[in-house]
Amino acid sequence: MAITKINEPIAQFEAWLTEARDSEPNDPEAMSLATATPAGVPSVRMVLLKGVDYRGFTFYTNFDSRKGEEMLANPAAALTFHWKSLRRQVRIEGTTEVVDDAEADEYFSTRARLSQIGAWASKQSRPLEGRFELEKRVACYTAKFHVGAVPRPKYWSGFRLVPSRIEFWKSMEFRLHDRLVYHRTDKGWTSERLYP
Repeated sequence: MAITKINEPIAQFEAWLTEARDSEPNDPEAMSLATATPAGVPSVRMVLLKGVDYRGFTFYTNFDSRKGEEMLANPAAALTFHWKSLRRQVRIEGTTEVVDDAEADEYFSTRARLSQIGAWASKQSRPLEGRFELEKRVACYTAKFHVGAVPRPKYWSGFRLVPSRIEFWKSMEFRLHDRLVYHRTDKGWTSERLYP
């Protein structure tokens, strides 16, 4: 059955994500995030979607990580979700923006305490001499924040990818796959089907 065309691709994405949560054995929110340096050198890695709404797709990281530095210097980015059990994927292109402090604080407060401490302890993407060095930093910050709430480090926050293009792909027999792409315009979204 072909993908049903609707006016709002975010609603379509949310419906597919709900189905993926019921069928994917691990991390249905996992997505590949592609970023690039200002010179256009690309890199890609897996991250977890932490929120989606009409504004876009939100995830969190350290500003000093490779992806953080790249998005701060070049906001063009892309995401891909691949749900193998459903034989579907969604590709999203757009620009990233930093979420506001209140939104980042709210999400950080929901993280497990050890994950909060890990955000302080990890010099993400920087050279690490050995595992003991990381464990020592974890112990240091565990002692520092031994009681009370762990505050969010200022270098740790969220990014939202604001989509300009969203493509839904569904596997079909004989590799005649169904592809439906949405393009954002000043007046909303337009859509078209693509050859497989």
